[in-house]
Amino acid sequence: MNQTNETNQTNGALRWFALRTRSRHEKLVRDRLAAQGIEQLLPTVKKLSQWKDRKKEVEAPLFSGYCFARFAWPDRLAAQTISGVVEIVGGGDRPEPIPDEEIEALKTLMASTLRYDAHPYLHEGMTVEVVRGPLQGVHGILLRKEKRHRLVIAVHLIQQAAAVEIDVSDVAPA
Repeated sequence: MNQTNETNQTNGALRWFALRTRSRHEKLVRDRLAAQGIEQLLPTVKKLSQWKDRKKEVEAPLFSGYCFARFAWPDRLAAQTISGVVEIVGGGDRPEPIPDEEIEALKTLMASTLRYDAHPYLHEGMTVEVVRGPLQGVHGILLRKEKRHRLVIAVHLIQQAAAVEIDVSDVAPA
């Protein structure tokens, strides 16, 4: 971890962190964080679930096994000890904060009326900025899939991403 990250973690500034959760505990962790007054974000997506006798639209976590929380590094114990939290995600042997721009991009996507879904994290692709439309100002990775263009908004630390269909004329190289 570089000196900047260590300084950010120790100075008491509020930063976003990814919390890895037990399987199917994302909503419980979100609710427990909120009950303790910790700012949280759990991006969700509506999915059609099939039972023997019926189909129902359910709200599922966009990134299975993860919930985001904003706290000062010295106060991490409050989030870390919540039932259902496995660990604070990081690179190497230390947790790392998530850049605010990545969390803001997810919030912008969630607030839009566009359909989105989880997408495999990509190591290759062109970084673009949306120049018009409801996602204006968001940076992401542009993909071409089945003659449609998709913008991928990535959270690099947890190697997860969300994809949305977008008109290629609405993006420009970043």
